[in-house]
Amino acid sequence: MAAERGLELVRELHRAAGGHLPPFRVSRGGTGSSGGPAAGPLPLTVPLLQTEEMRQALEEMRALYERNQADVSEAKAGRTDLIFLIRFRHCCLLRNQRCLLAYLYDRLLRIRALRWEYGSVLPNTIQFHMSAEEVEWFNRYKKSLATYMRSVGGEEGLDLTQDIKPPKSLYIEVRCLRDHGEFEVDDGTTILLKKNSQHFLPRWKCEQLIRQGILEHVLS
Repeated sequence: MAAERGLELVRELHRAAGGHLPPFRVSRGGTGSSGGPAAGPLPLTVPLLQTEEMRQALEEMRALYERNQADVSEAKAGRTDLIFLIRFRHCCLLRNQRCLLAYLYDRLLRIRALRWEYGSVLPNTIQFHMSAEEVEWFNRYKKSLATYMRSVGGEEGLDLTQDIKPPKSLYIEVRCLRDHGEFEVDDGTTILLKKNSQHFLPRWKCEQLIRQGILEHVLS
């Protein structure tokens, strides 16, 4: 089917619903930009960047363009029967172009959402699913966001990533899922976050650690 490669890329994103981003791979069976995945699934990730499928779609576009160039010359010479075929190929070329742009743009939207979900440092499992260019784009986005947040909210700035959903209470009980080390709270007190220990802490200080899988919210 004409322009099927581009459509397959869009289908893959549709299959990766719920904000998940398919992982990066150079070719079938290849590895991602960070050398290997970390163990354990994460609630929000990225689908594999299908560079092989993208290459095939671009090759199809190039072939369609070259065949049209040849047929346009003949159509100008009087072969009017080729006009409909030329138009059909041109529509296929535009369809592939739209699918490729939609695929790449959708991935960027999902990568942007990762900054709000996980903070400025992404887990290795997620970075493995991203291309080098996508990692660079993420780093530039987080710097722009940090610059903006420092410019609002007074001298200390305003962290827009905190309390995205209005909290019911300012303090929550949390349990450590793994050893994390020392952790400083608002009054300067330092506590030790050790596996299976439980603490009553300010919600805003815990949100990033909960998203990263270091803490879990203990619901009474």
